[in-house]
Amino acid sequence: MKKQQGATLIGMLFVGILVVFAAIVVMKLVPAYIEFYSIQKVFSAMDKDPALKDAKNAEVRDSYARRAGIDNITAVKPEDLDISRDSGKLVVAAKYRVEKPLFGNVGLYIDFNASTVPTP
Repeated sequence: MKKQQGATLIGMLFVGILVVFAAIVVMKLVPAYIEFYSIQKVFSAMDKDPALKDAKNAEVRDSYARRAGIDNITAVKPEDLDISRDSGKLVVAAKYRVEKPLFGNVGLYIDFNASTVPTP
């Protein structure tokens, strides 16, 4: 008689729990990363906008607010922007943290650093 092989019920439950936990984590993280890439897209568009080359900080913030409203960006407010000039080029940056609760008092913290200057 040949010895049977395969997954036990407890083994399958354990694998199922791991898959569900991984799916929950992914579903919590994906929206934060989508919003980060939306912010990067807005910053890239602002970097290419010739009207903002010599704009004042208030005009840059207004431009960001309009663009963020279109893309439904809520993580970074216009007053959170760090605006500077480097060799006459506009540099817009924002550092922010996203907190995503998982269950109970356990959650995920993700730190983002978006900028018009590419980071190495």
